[in-house]
Formats: sequence, C-alpha cells, structure tokens
Amino acid sequence: MRYKHLFFDLDHTLWDFDRNSAECLVELFDTFRLADVGIPSAEAFSRHFIDINRKLWADYDKNLIEHTYIRQHRFPLVFRALGVDEAAVHADLNVEYLKLLPRKAHLLESAREILDYLHGRYTMHIITNGFAEIQAIKMDSSGIAHYFTHVITSENANAKKPNPLVFQYAMEISGTSAADSIMIGDNYEADILGAKSVGLDTIFYNPQGQLVDDTPTYDIRHWKELMAIL
Repeated sequence: MRYKHLFFDLDHTLWDFDRNSAECLVELFDTFRLADVGIPSAEAFSRHFIDINRKLWADYDKNLIEHTYIRQHRFPLVFRALGVDEAAVHADLNVEYLKLLPRKAHLLESAREILDYLHGRYTMHIITNGFAEIQAIKMDSSGIAHYFTHVITSENANAKKPNPLVFQYAMEISGTSAADSIMIGDNYEADILGAKSVGLDTIFYNPQGQLVDDTPTYDIRHWKELMAIL
C-alpha cells in the first residue's frame, strides 16, 4: 500500500454543502417571510445564494476578501441579485443561517460508503478552509468525525489552501511525508494545485468533469472509483 495518510477536503467533497445549504435556505425563506419582501421563491433564493456564496469563498481562498466580508455581504448581494432592496435583509438572517447550516447531515453520494471502506486501512485527516467550530459541528451532525485523526483548519495552520504552509503543517502534525500521503478534494486550485506545490499526490473529486490545465495524479467522477485507487 503506497499511501499511509489521506487528507480530505470537507465541503463539496464529503459534506454536501449545496444540498444542506438549500435545505437551510428553504427554512429561512419561510421563517423570515421573504416572499413578503419580494423574493419570488425559496428555489430562487437558494440558487442565487449558493452561486454568490461560492464566488465569495473563492475570493476568500485567493485572499481578496476577509471572512467577515462574506458574512456581512452575502445576503445583501443575494437580495440585490434578485432585484430586492438590500435594506430589507433581516439582521438575524446570517446568524440563523450559521446556526442551522452546520447541523445538516447530508453527505455526497457514496461518501460514507467510501469512508467505511478506507477506515482502518489508512489514517485519514481533514484539511479545510472552513472554521474549526463550524466544521466540527458539520462532522458531528453527519456522523463522520470518528473517521478522522486530525482536522486542519485555516485557523490552526495560520494559512489557508492553496498556501503550501497548510499542507506542510498538516503533514507535520500528522507525522507523515508527501511520499506517504495523498490529498483528495473538489477544488482544483485550493486542493489540487495547493497540494501539488508541496509534492503531494492528488485525487481530484470532479463529478462535473471540469477540464483543467494541469493534470492531477487521479481524476475521479464518483467516489466508488476511489476503491480502484486506494
């Protein structure tokens, strides 16, 4: 067995961020009576939020904005995109979103099955740009915390993917080396290019078949393909 340590991204890789977020946003749409301020449907609200939130997190990964900017601006940006006066954003909307979201339990298809398959064969860890408290609740809520030895966040690494320091820190606290480890994630720039910069092999979880310039070690469309690799 070539690899001893597996490093996984969490959101969009194992934990189904879009499904969990959409479910949460439907609840918020009803609770805050957003139809009354002119938002046409929970589906439109959710679709715009997921798109805008993803773009904001991409900017955060590139150090273009701070985390506080995401929390302060994502709902106003959604309202504006929907043609609704952003002044109508309820002050508690983001607070309630952050309470509800991490307690959602949906994983991506076959993610739990593959974790069961790998558990005991490898030492597994999480590397995430998300924040420790929120990510811990997500992992507990979805019942996957016990699979992982270390959870490396941007907070405890003092850097975030794709910064090489995150991956170096992860290997250091896990007591492993690039030769014995592989990084698995859905974000080509943050997970794959970041890991490659420190000599890690990579598995690009790529269900949409995204075309990329630089080839990862492995490119998979479905989690079950991992069984042929590991």
